[in-house]
Amino acid sequence: MPTTENPIRIVTAVILDPQQRVLVVRKHGSDTFIQPGGKREPGEDALQTLARELHEELGVQIDGNSAVALGSFEDIAVNEPGRRVQGESFLVSITGVPQVQAEIAELRWIPLQPPHGVKLAPLSALHVLPAACAALSSSKKAD
Repeated sequence: MPTTENPIRIVTAVILDPQQRVLVVRKHGSDTFIQPGGKREPGEDALQTLARELHEELGVQIDGNSAVALGSFEDIAVNEPGRRVQGESFLVSITGVPQVQAEIAELRWIPLQPPHGVKLAPLSALHVLPAACAALSSSKKAD
């Protein structure tokens, strides 16, 4: 049953490897992969949240000034039934090798474009990854 509650507000990252695969994570108790990231703490801006969450969940740091805003997107929340999630998303470069930590059960590098080969959250599949593809396509045309 749909809810009238405000959406869960999060900040998410699109992280690519040299083969242009994107990093997705799966939380303990979930069968669906999502973009790494999380909820803001009081007083944080979006990139501070992302830096904190990526360090806590994956043990990596965002490379300074690498963030490219992809937009803000909303869809159903896969880990909180009956809720919607609104994610502010950024394409970022990282320092370090991602490792499973905190509430993360698994990480995978998947193709940026479908088929992704995993069960992917609607926010990622329908909004974030298409926005990342468009941003990368635009930057290649500008080169």
